Order: sequence, then structure tokens, then C-alpha cells
Amino acid sequence: MTMMVGFLRKALVLQVRFTLSASPTPQSLPYLHHYLYPFSSSSEAHSFTVSHLMNSCGFSHKAALSASKYLHFKTPEKPNSVFAFFNSHGFSESQTSKITRSQPQLLVSDPDKSLLPKLQFFYSKGASNPDVVKIIASCPVIMKRSLENQIIPSFNFFKDFFQSEEMTMATVKRFSRVLIVNPHICVESNINALQESGVPKSNIAALLSLQPRAFMVRPNHFREILDEVKKMGFDPSKTRFPTAVQAMTGMSKSTWERKIDAYKRWGWSEEDIWLAFTKSPWCMIYSEDKIMATMDFFVNKMGRESSLIANRPFLIGLSLEKRIIPRYSVVQVLLSKGLIDKDVSLVALFESTEKMFLEKFVNGYKEEAPQLLNLYQEKVNLSGKARGKG
Repeated sequence: MTMMVGFLRKALVLQVRFTLSASPTPQSLPYLHHYLYPFSSSSEAHSFTVSHLMNSCGFSHKAALSASKYLHFKTPEKPNSVFAFFNSHGFSESQTSKITRSQPQLLVSDPDKSLLPKLQFFYSKGASNPDVVKIIASCPVIMKRSLENQIIPSFNFFKDFFQSEEMTMATVKRFSRVLIVNPHICVESNINALQESGVPKSNIAALLSLQPRAFMVRPNHFREILDEVKKMGFDPSKTRFPTAVQAMTGMSKSTWERKIDAYKRWGWSEEDIWLAFTKSPWCMIYSEDKIMATMDFFVNKMGRESSLIANRPFLIGLSLEKRIIPRYSVVQVLLSKGLIDKDVSLVALFESTEKMFLEKFVNGYKEEAPQLLNLYQEKVNLSGKARGKG
């Protein structure tokens, strides 16, 4: 028996030595904590941590239990100081809760040493307080990344390409995850692939600024997409080329196929779909709901052939609330009075500028239909109020 106890004691010592010498992992930390500290004290700390995360930090019970595996505190000072820090810099309680739930380790960080320098960096680059709040809230992991080794080098990469801090900051605001990846792995390679294909730098810069996530694709896959876009007949020197690339990199194969099926439901053939895509690649970027709602309006509400829309795919991207419905309200009045033909051009109705539409379809019929301007403005205002409520 004595021999067995001695053996177990040696084994335990060896295991602790091995664990302490190895790089600690999140899985090993709870074991070390329970071994190195009295069980009662550890249990109390764990219980307090879970309770505080739930009651003061907005964590669910499950999230609190998960977070408590990696951090322990016996008093609320540290997590409270982190909450106070975010609050003092314009973050709402719900935003702070979301950030700390996503990155619970932040709750035991030193706000002045670890968090503040990152906010100050963004301020120094021209970001406003609301900008910084949006950047961090949309990508909380930024607050865990090294300022010197990750955030600044990534920012400088984009600044060197754009030759503009303002444009770089605009890119970060649109997709803040660009700062947590190594741009030399995917972004740089994909920029080079576009340049080699003959895409002008100005078009590359526009795509990178407006849709940076399109460059986060594996280089081999990105080059395959470029080859496909070329085979479709897109000219690399034109702006439609990077838009087509954006469309094909921005969705999974299953999503792409669902959108094709959506158009087929309106009677489009595959030739119709590819023709529309080559004319306006945006037609494959719009959501399925947007596609279905717009096609339903033109076909069922206005009684137009769906093939007409395939020839003018730009129409699909127009806003139903802000443009199509207000303008159609004018059309209905003119039709009821026999002032225009029922087959009036969709291009003239919906693709013309605001000024051209008013001159031709509103001001041109002041005597016959003096109520048109008020009707049109009322519909436009209603769409604005609906957006405000949303």
C-alpha cells in the first residue's frame, strides 16, 4: 500500500511538472487552477465569476460557464473597469456586453494599457467616435490583436496600396476584419492576380475599398474565378469585370444556384440568366427576396413579360420603395386618363434620372393631371418614413 501511494505521488508530481513546462492551453488552465489553489477558494472564485458574468455583464448561463473556464476573478473591479472603459468611449451597454461575450478575456485586461491604445490609433487616423464604436462592435476580436504586430502593419498595407489614409479608413469602416488577417496571404496575391489579368489599378482599388471581403478568398480559387469571368466574355479593362468577380466570390455555390433557380421560376432560361449577368453582374448579387419581390412587381403588378427584365437587368436593382412604387403611382394616374400607352418603356419610367422623370411624366401633364406632383411626393415621403421606422 505504501509503495502504491508513493507511486501515485511521483506520478502526480511528474504530471504537474509536465503541465507547467508545456505551453498552457485553455483546456489545461482549469486543471492547473484547481491543483495549485485550494479547492474551496477556486470553487468560490468560479461561482463568483459565473454569477458576475450573468448578472452584471449580460452573459447567458451557458456563455458564463464557458467563459469561466478561461478566466477567474474574486472581485468585480477588473470586469467593471472594462465596462466603464467602453461606456466612457461611447459604447452602449448592449454593445459592450456583445463585445465581452465574444471576447471574454477582455474582462481581465488592463483598459489603459491594452484597450485604449487601439482606440487612440483609430482616432489618429481620422476615425470619429461613432466610427470607432462601429469598427469594434462589428469585429470585437480586434481588441485582442496586437496593435504593433497586427493592426498597424495591416493598416499600413492598405494605406500603401491606396496611397490614402482616408480611403484605408473607409475600407476598415466597411469591413473591419481586414485588420485581423495577414494581407500578404490572400489580399496581396489576389491584387496581383487582377493586375496580371489587365484590371486597371483604379478598378482594383474601387473593388478593394467597397468590397474588401472579395479579396479574402484563397488565391487558387480566386484565380479560377478570374478565368471563369474571362471565359464569359468580360473585359478586364471595364468596371463590370471586378463586379463579376465580386459576385462570384461573394457567395457559396449553393447560394449561386438558388438565385439561378429564382430567375428560372420567372421563366428565364439559362441563356437569359447569363445574358443578364454579362449586362449587369449585380443581378446575381441581389438577395433572393429582392429578386423575387422586384420580378413579382414587374410581372404581376405591371403585367410585363419577364423576358423584358432579362434584357434590362439593371431594373432589378432599383428600389421598390424609393423609386419603382412612387413612379408607378404616377403611371397609374396617367394610364387611367389615357395620357400614356400601357406599354410605355420601363427604361424611360424607371431608369431615367429624377429630373428627367419629373419633366416627362409629371410636369409634362400639369394641366391634365395637376395632382401628380403631390401624389408622387407623398409616395416618396412615405417610403422615407418606412425606412426611418425600419
